[in-house]
Amino acid sequence: MTNRSLLYFALLLMLAGPARADCSAGTGPARNALLELYTSEGCSSCPPAERWLSGLRDQGGGAKRRVPLAFHVDYWNQLGWVDRYARAEYSARQRWLAGVSGARTVYTPQFMLDGRDWPSWRSGLPEARDDRAAGAEIRLELGPIEDGRLAVGGEAGLRIRRDGARLFLALYENNLSSRIEAGENAGRVLRHDFVVRRLLGPIRLADSGSMPIRQVFDLDAGWKRTDMGVAAFIQDIGTGEVYQALGVSACGGPARPGSR
Repeated sequence: MTNRSLLYFALLLMLAGPARADCSAGTGPARNALLELYTSEGCSSCPPAERWLSGLRDQGGGAKRRVPLAFHVDYWNQLGWVDRYARAEYSARQRWLAGVSGARTVYTPQFMLDGRDWPSWRSGLPEARDDRAAGAEIRLELGPIEDGRLAVGGEAGLRIRRDGARLFLALYENNLSSRIEAGENAGRVLRHDFVVRRLLGPIRLADSGSMPIRQVFDLDAGWKRTDMGVAAFIQDIGTGEVYQALGVSACGGPARPGSR
């Protein structure tokens, strides 16, 4: 962060006062699960998967300690329709995750549950397991959105030493829709939730204890302030294993995923 961003971050937290309950959260002793969907507006088989993911919002966002995120990939963009939410870095993340986890291929729609290919999503989420001890702790606090900026604070740390563990921060948006004019979904209106707008990381963690999280996200003019949220997760860059995950909605937004 620049000195200007640090000053802005400190000012926001002073103006905000104590963290509001609806825009701050921390993890508990059990491990939350990270649920990633790799999707595209150009893919005709993706809308059912996106509707299923959107249904998690009705179950309190994460639905039994799940932290959902939707990554729109760009390799469909040459096939008739350019997905405005797609980014090359999300396609690269999908390929990286498939490589370290031993998945045979990448495809859409592809769910990754805790860093592993999860093709059985139609059968519903498995029950959250309280016997899965968390390998890390995360706390997040979101400041009010001012001047098109969202300040994120908190802390993150490992409970057990893992050399490959890194912190990621994802800024996401809900309640999005697009009218598709070409490609496999031509003529349809597609609706999206948990769409990743920015992804930061991998960020090295402190060797011992917790380290502070201080980040300011600049929001584009068209993004809806009350539909924004931030997810933080700690993942091993060598194996893809997820040690902990947490999501928090912007103040006044819908229920936060993965909190206790």
